[in-house]
Amino acid sequence: MSEHINNVSQRKEALKKVIKRLHAGESVEALQQEFGDVIRGATAAEIAEAERALISEGVSVSEIQRLCDLHVAVFRETLDEEPEPESLPGHPVFTFRMENEVTMRLLEVMDETLKAYKNGDEDSFASLIQQAKDLGTIEKHYSRKENLLFPYLEKKGFEGPATVMWGVDNDIRGQIKQFKLHISSPNPDATEAINQFEALAQNIKEMIYKEEKILFPAALERLTEKEWGEIRQQEEEIGYFNVTPRDTWKPEEQDQTETSSEPPSETVSGLISLATGALTRDQVNLMLTHLPVDITFVDENDRVRYFTQGRERIFDRSPAIIGREVTKCHPPQSVHKVQIILDDFRSGKRDVAEFWIQAAGNFIHIRYFALHDSDGEYKGCIEVSQEISHIRALEGEKRLLDDAPGYSE
Repeated sequence: MSEHINNVSQRKEALKKVIKRLHAGESVEALQQEFGDVIRGATAAEIAEAERALISEGVSVSEIQRLCDLHVAVFRETLDEEPEPESLPGHPVFTFRMENEVTMRLLEVMDETLKAYKNGDEDSFASLIQQAKDLGTIEKHYSRKENLLFPYLEKKGFEGPATVMWGVDNDIRGQIKQFKLHISSPNPDATEAINQFEALAQNIKEMIYKEEKILFPAALERLTEKEWGEIRQQEEEIGYFNVTPRDTWKPEEQDQTETSSEPPSETVSGLISLATGALTRDQVNLMLTHLPVDITFVDENDRVRYFTQGRERIFDRSPAIIGREVTKCHPPQSVHKVQIILDDFRSGKRDVAEFWIQAAGNFIHIRYFALHDSDGEYKGCIEVSQEISHIRALEGEKRLLDDAPGYSE
């Protein structure tokens, strides 16, 4: 296959053949020789699309994840020829790339520190502990990628590669945790620490390469300026990895006046617009009644306006209390305490009040939360009650679905 393939569909099928044969055990060198022209003509987007197609055809994400480093090795020559993403300070991609630069520098310092420790410099060990702690905050970088960038890319059909990357991110998280545990143990073995770090550093560097050469170009190609602006507005809530973004970049297509308008209370389709999403009335009711807590809402006039009707009730409630003054919903002996809480909430003296009681073998946690709008005006409060005996008894940790048949880490 020496001729250059220009047809997009033919190139995609050829790329899938390369990846399948790579998974079957053929060498990188042999594939580069046979498919040289195809590889040199492929873009990062086409490579990612080929992987996505294989996942949709039944190849497991874990299998692609296991060999995705080899994929990069096969296509490295092509990827190195692609231009760097054009971005400005403040643009989410620029911030991601600056974090990658910081990560590379930190890995270099950790490598030097480990070598010094192995050579007998005991003082360097304290530095290594702190450096590992700093490396752990790379979680901010991965979390923004997974919880901000990936959702936008998924809407554009870029799902498979994002899923694979998330799996690798989790592997890196596990390696960081294991490395920190090892160096924090009594008399940690320096050779083992170096071995763990080298494997960890290699995986982080390969992820950086994939982000720079595959993920970011694909994102810049697919997302609009408005979408990048939305990502920028949300990313500070998650945080950053040792960088502070500047605000010199502004999305050109985003109308700043649009963001200040209030969403409609209910759309024609029956969805109730909320601050972060839209739900039908039935969905709101289902969500609230399936929470493992009892919730009562009291408005700014101290009247009960709503309570949940969950499966496991903690306190008796009936629809007759709707509109009733909340102080009349408590026995006379505790009315003065309720009034103090309401007065403190209204004045801003406190935002939370909590209590816990034991009744009929249950341990009940009761919390009150003040509600204020964006202007600071008091809008009422909520009472949240929960039976927490089983929570207090928990020890160690339990992984998601670890008790499901056939589950393994």
